[in-house]
Amino acid sequence: MIERMVQSDSPDDDIQEQELEITLRPRDFANYIGQERLVRNLKLAIAAAKKRGEPVDHVLLYGPPGLGKTTTASVIAHEMGANIRITSGPAIERAGDLASLLTNLKDGDILFIDEIHRLHRSVEEVLYSAMEDFKLDIMLGKGPSARSLRLDLPKFTLIGATTRTGALAAPLRDRFGLQHRLEFYTRAEIAQIIMRAASILKVKISQEAAEYLAERARLTPRIANRLLKRVRDYADVNGDGIIDQNITNQALALLEIDALGLDPADRRVLEVVIEHYDGGPVGLDTIAALTGDERTTIEDFYEPYMMQIGLLERTPRGRKVTSRAYSHLLGSRATPNSHDKSTRAKNVLSEKNTSGEEKPSASATKVTRPKDKEVPRNPSSGKKRDDKQKRLI
Repeated sequence: MIERMVQSDSPDDDIQEQELEITLRPRDFANYIGQERLVRNLKLAIAAAKKRGEPVDHVLLYGPPGLGKTTTASVIAHEMGANIRITSGPAIERAGDLASLLTNLKDGDILFIDEIHRLHRSVEEVLYSAMEDFKLDIMLGKGPSARSLRLDLPKFTLIGATTRTGALAAPLRDRFGLQHRLEFYTRAEIAQIIMRAASILKVKISQEAAEYLAERARLTPRIANRLLKRVRDYADVNGDGIIDQNITNQALALLEIDALGLDPADRRVLEVVIEHYDGGPVGLDTIAALTGDERTTIEDFYEPYMMQIGLLERTPRGRKVTSRAYSHLLGSRATPNSHDKSTRAKNVLSEKNTSGEEKPSASATKVTRPKDKEVPRNPSSGKKRDDKQKRLI
């Protein structure tokens, strides 16, 4: 299994890296780059809530990881002038954990639950009345002596973030008044984010280097910021600390990130489909078994970007590699119909790189077969056939 060099979430980040992540996040809409449709709708909802003097409606943010769902929740809290409590779905194991969070909120506070689709069903049921009526139903005791206690909750705003909105129960999803999907950023927006992050990190970077880095940042701000830090490290060690296009190119080559932003793990997914199944279609479980990754990892981390740039497509029979992926991996225009020819060319190139000489391929070697000896024709047999045909006529 190949370890991802550019992944959206890394559990091994040290404290300094986490502090930098928080520093790089915008705090208000004035510094928020991209997501124009989302920003426009949120500004309207926040302005209306402020005018009425009430909390903003519950918000559901969904989309691929690393696009700024947590950042957007913090911006909403800052624009509303409210306190925000941040937690995650797996951290709330029991209904009592959620009750403790809700009862400690104040009027206008915001509760942000990341990965909300991983909440337990019993916890979701407690949220129904809390979101709709601002009431909390608690069962005291067990058996015949059990009784229900209903508590009043402050008027709060729940912001949920998820990468899998289809995994949410329909009653919970329908209780969010504002539901917005975060889209991938454009390269121009990623370049602006890199320039802003470089100014915060006090790193000198040229506009050409920022644009060059944006092309390989997978249209994701979190990955763009992480790549900027790694290029900064390379520039400090192997240069004068100034990031130009040459330094950027060398640093990305060291990380094995290609022109489309694919790392070795991404290319491995495409290669196993091409090598083992002639480009597909092939099932997701089969790809997971071949690459050694989990099904959810491929579905949530690998697929979205590769489908966005047209390297992979979903069909009713499974995943299929596109002609653009062939062209990108093999360096020439290839189609699934010419897979055998492209594979032979790839093998010839690998043999040439290892031995220094190009070995003849199987198709280039001419094999001659000895001609079969002609069997002399029996005149009598031919005469018998002619007589038989005449009798039939």
